[in-house]
Amino acid sequence: MHSFTEENYLKAIYKLQEANGEMVATSEVAKILAVNAASVTDMVKKMAQKKLIIYQKMKGVKLSEKGKQVAIGIIRNHRLWEVFLVDKLGFRWDEVHELAEQLEHIQSETLISKLDAYLGHPKTDPHGDPIPDANGVFAKSKSVLLSSMDAGGHGKFTGVSDHTPAFLSYLDKIGLSLGDTIKVMQVEEFDKSYTLQLKTKKEITVSFKVANGLLISA
Repeated sequence: MHSFTEENYLKAIYKLQEANGEMVATSEVAKILAVNAASVTDMVKKMAQKKLIIYQKMKGVKLSEKGKQVAIGIIRNHRLWEVFLVDKLGFRWDEVHELAEQLEHIQSETLISKLDAYLGHPKTDPHGDPIPDANGVFAKSKSVLLSSMDAGGHGKFTGVSDHTPAFLSYLDKIGLSLGDTIKVMQVEEFDKSYTLQLKTKKEITVSFKVANGLLISA
């Protein structure tokens, strides 16, 4: 069994490693968890003793294999609960993150296994993020950021890289949903804004910041 705090540390370190490579600075961990540096140092030393992470003074931390599996398990729990909250309880996709943050710490493999089966073994959560299977294996994603596409490019909207409620609410406002087909009609040279044609043939213009938050499967 792992404490609530240990699980939050493992998940944070996992996400930082995915973004930044092997060793993660303790200052980065402190920033993402909004705690002071001294608290992080104390905690990582304790977690290193439990063989959950590898800590090297001045270099930073990385997950051990054991710690990595725990972190992936928490991510699996979180994303399955998000599917449940949206598909079965009718929450919007911009409402579920904080609720899933609480539910992800329920440590019952039987419950999660039954939840997975009840939901039909979903491969992605409501934001398009892949859900690892019971063995911790993620399905391969072939999606790219819309901001990397040129005029004439097209594909299916499969996920977001920006998970903030404000961004998700904005996508609802402009009528963009997962699974929608999108075609890039024009990329404005001046401000890199994107004119998009949606499945209804309606055209909308979005900023580069929005385009940089959308994942497209070509």
